[in-house]
Amino acid sequence: MEMKLLVLAGLFGLSLGQHDPHMKHGRTSIVHLFEWRWADIATECERYLAPKGFGGVQISPPSESIVVTNPWHPWWQRYQPISYNLCSRSGTEEELRDMITRCNNVGVRDCQLVGLLDLAMEKDSVRGKVAEYMNKLIDMGVAGFRMDACKHMWPGDLSAVYDRLHNLSTKWFSSGLKPFIYQEVIDLGGEPIKASEYFGLGRVTEFKYSAKLGTVVRKWENEKLCYLKSWGEGWAFMPSDKAVVFVDNHDNQRGHGAGGASILTFWDARLYKMAMGIMLAHPYGVTRVMSSYRWDRNFENGKDKNDWMGPPSHGNGSTKAVPINPDTTCGDGWVCEHRWRQIRNMVNFRNVVDGQPISNWWDNGHQIAFGRGSRGFIVINNDDWNLRETLSTGLPGGIYCDIISGDKLGGGCTGKQIRVDKDGRAHFSISNWEDDPFIAIHVEAKL
Repeated sequence: MEMKLLVLAGLFGLSLGQHDPHMKHGRTSIVHLFEWRWADIATECERYLAPKGFGGVQISPPSESIVVTNPWHPWWQRYQPISYNLCSRSGTEEELRDMITRCNNVGVRDCQLVGLLDLAMEKDSVRGKVAEYMNKLIDMGVAGFRMDACKHMWPGDLSAVYDRLHNLSTKWFSSGLKPFIYQEVIDLGGEPIKASEYFGLGRVTEFKYSAKLGTVVRKWENEKLCYLKSWGEGWAFMPSDKAVVFVDNHDNQRGHGAGGASILTFWDARLYKMAMGIMLAHPYGVTRVMSSYRWDRNFENGKDKNDWMGPPSHGNGSTKAVPINPDTTCGDGWVCEHRWRQIRNMVNFRNVVDGQPISNWWDNGHQIAFGRGSRGFIVINNDDWNLRETLSTGLPGGIYCDIISGDKLGGGCTGKQIRVDKDGRAHFSISNWEDDPFIAIHVEAKL
């Protein structure tokens, strides 16, 4: 079987268990910088991820892999490892070390995705070799691992490896902390292998989350936003404290893995931002944001024949740098959803409301609103007509900047302003044709 790891480096904080992502206090989300070079990730940690409140970065497999030229350097070649050497199309071992150090120094953990050969994990010598590889990364400053294809690995074999792992480096973490572990187990129900079999080892990917959220936001199968009132365990998802969730990942945004056609991606930007708003406003699970690149889609019989295409590359197959445009978006084929204002501001929304319960729920079919205690409030219009409602927000009275249409800047707002009365009520107006048919406010966006 194939085993792949995802290593999380330095943005994490204070927990003894493998279920806690150890994120720095006040940070709550991981971003997957899919196929980025180590040098670019290091710079992004310093200039953007740390200042904008991201807690961790998931990277592509750092180990040496096969080189495939037919098709030309596909993305999946990274997942066909041939050695434990830390050299890859993202850079050298020295560049990997530099990235881990620089990200940790600004409070962003590197979550690493590592690919391993087909392994006889029942053998003690094999377990020792895998643990040795993971421990080298832990000692470099990595904070956690994503374990790929866990349903093909016996939980007892995984536990035998995890038990050999070092504690996190005390250069950046408190003493006695074990690395964060989250495991890819595709369990959409009716599977012979259950996600629950892996709960005792670490967190687990909840693939039903992205599939169902896509169905609801697309309004397929007569689903409505109002049904999200019981979102989470009420939808037969795994317990929140065991789950890692996402709107899409590098597999299912290409039609691979779990979820099928309902999965929302950057290609459906309007609905995607709405789904991201829901995920980041809702307290369920540990949230992971996807950061992608574009490829030339070519559909035939409903199948994208170009879903193999690797990242933006030079003629020799080496990965291109990620250029940043004057408007802070990315160029040269890099999508960088994590830099979209609506998404990065909702990452911060989640930080601001962390620990607060859902409150002041309101719904009207395809329109919903809910708060997070007295810290934040979100209103979403996914209907075919305008939303005009006066709602109880639970927030202190005052004028707030809507963080979806703009930012709080100095003493004003670059987007919409929302006035909350002394009793916590506010009027919201969202037309059904707006590019971003939702509004979000929180106490740190108050003028």
